Amino acid sequence: MDQARGHSPHELWGLVARQAWARLRRRLRAGPSYRWRYSGRTPERVLIAPPDLRIADPQVARDIYHGQFLLAGQLVETRGQSPFRAPISDLPWQDALHSFRWLRHMRAAQSDLASANARALVEEWMALYGRRVYGMPWEPGTTARRLIAWLQHSSVVLQGAELPFYRQFLKMLAVQMRYLRTNARDIPDGEDRLRARIALAFCALSLPAPATAVKAASRNLAQELDRQILADGGHISRNPRAIMELLTDLLPLRQTYTNQAEQPPQALIDAVERMLPALRFFRHRDGSIARFNGMGITQHDSVAAILRYDDTGGAPLLHAPHSGYERLALGATTVIADTAPPPPADLSHFAHAGCLSFEMSSGRHQFVVNSGIDNYGDDSYRPLARTTAAHSTVTLNDTSQARFSLSPKWSNLIGTPLIGGPRKVECRRDDGAGVHRFTASHNGYVSRFGLIHERALSLSEEGAVLEGIDRIVRPDGSPSTVVGDDAVAVRFHIHPDIDIYRDPEGRHILAGEATDTWLFTVEGIIPVVEESIFFAGLGGPRRSRQIVLYTTASEHPEIRWRLRRTHAINGNS
Repeated sequence: MDQARGHSPHELWGLVARQAWARLRRRLRAGPSYRWRYSGRTPERVLIAPPDLRIADPQVARDIYHGQFLLAGQLVETRGQSPFRAPISDLPWQDALHSFRWLRHMRAAQSDLASANARALVEEWMALYGRRVYGMPWEPGTTARRLIAWLQHSSVVLQGAELPFYRQFLKMLAVQMRYLRTNARDIPDGEDRLRARIALAFCALSLPAPATAVKAASRNLAQELDRQILADGGHISRNPRAIMELLTDLLPLRQTYTNQAEQPPQALIDAVERMLPALRFFRHRDGSIARFNGMGITQHDSVAAILRYDDTGGAPLLHAPHSGYERLALGATTVIADTAPPPPADLSHFAHAGCLSFEMSSGRHQFVVNSGIDNYGDDSYRPLARTTAAHSTVTLNDTSQARFSLSPKWSNLIGTPLIGGPRKVECRRDDGAGVHRFTASHNGYVSRFGLIHERALSLSEEGAVLEGIDRIVRPDGSPSTVVGDDAVAVRFHIHPDIDIYRDPEGRHILAGEATDTWLFTVEGIIPVVEESIFFAGLGGPRRSRQIVLYTTASEHPEIRWRLRRTHAINGNS
């Protein structure tokens, strides 16, 4: 596999132009004049409430009733006031509030009180934001998630409702549907654009609509699925989290087609059948999803709910050439590695500078990891989590493969795309008898330091031995001759649950349990154990440690290291 990509200044200016034009078009289509833009016939009823795969907890419904809104990792107590008037500047919390996915907890409560509270909150939103299409509550991605949630949980919202509310609710469903239909083409590329098509397909099935509307929604959905879902089931953003999030909407949509005696688009059937194995590709044996390009905390119950629909069986794929990842799996050991350039600039707002990084798990323990991101925490951590140094790979001269920090003026316009990074990544798979192996290289440091990084990983002996070779050489394969500008750091971030000890010979021991212990060795370099941060902890960032191999490319153009499973060894930490 040979993949080439890079983000030149021309690409960034193109991104600026596209974002500015799309924003201008959305502004022209918004504002108080929406009544004539998005007005039309009000549906008579909701024909069907689509299922929701997301985990629901009736206790959350009780908390919401008492004014406690735990959304996007932040708890806000409204103290009797409207949550929609709460002076909260945290955008993830605001987005989660206006997306209304928390309605599922009201349904789980199965009480008249929960229904009345759900209805009151929806009514308040309509009174505050239903008269004007403007601002964050009407961002297309937020609108699509809200529209899906209102349809999925329409039964709990409408339970016991009087006719005026019933009619107003149906009217607002139609307004949001027309708004999305008008703006779908101008939504920035990626998940939100696809989710808008998913929401419109839900509407065509759940609300009274002519057959032509169902066909149009299905056709547009199919086109977006064919474009965004890769042949190996990955998403064009290269973010494993996108697979999980989209499946949570696509699986209920497929079921809704069936419930309404409609034939799902073949593209929907094919996409789901590709994405389910892709999700298993990124899954460690403990159920966690590997942390690459925006993946952070794994909600294990959510993943399990999705994979109940996976009837493909068998072992996960080992090779995802279109997504750009490799998996080595023998015995109880799993290794997953990033072996491709970053995604296109439009889709790189959450991408990481972690090319050739890897994660390694053994049984129910994760040993070598990437730092991941804190999905719900302070955004100020995100740039640090995206750097090369936050990944288990090689850094040169303490420099990240790419950058993503822009001035606030630029970030407000185009977000935080990944700038620079590897333009060309080559990868070849070379499995043998009892051995899973690949070799990959990237040129992310060539323009600055004239050096490439090549990494070969080999898993053998029924998963008991992982061997790595990191070469830092010139593009022609010759050793570096630039002394003083070729500092190398090979990092192995260790999961916080793993202890690091030294045996009597001074070698490093990674201990999960007495029966799951690994010995780390390296040729010609003394490893150093340093502090690190694991951003993807369930309770937020956690202190962890990393093993670092410091050297220079001129002194050690080839670094050989090994992880071997061994018995428990007592030692001093």
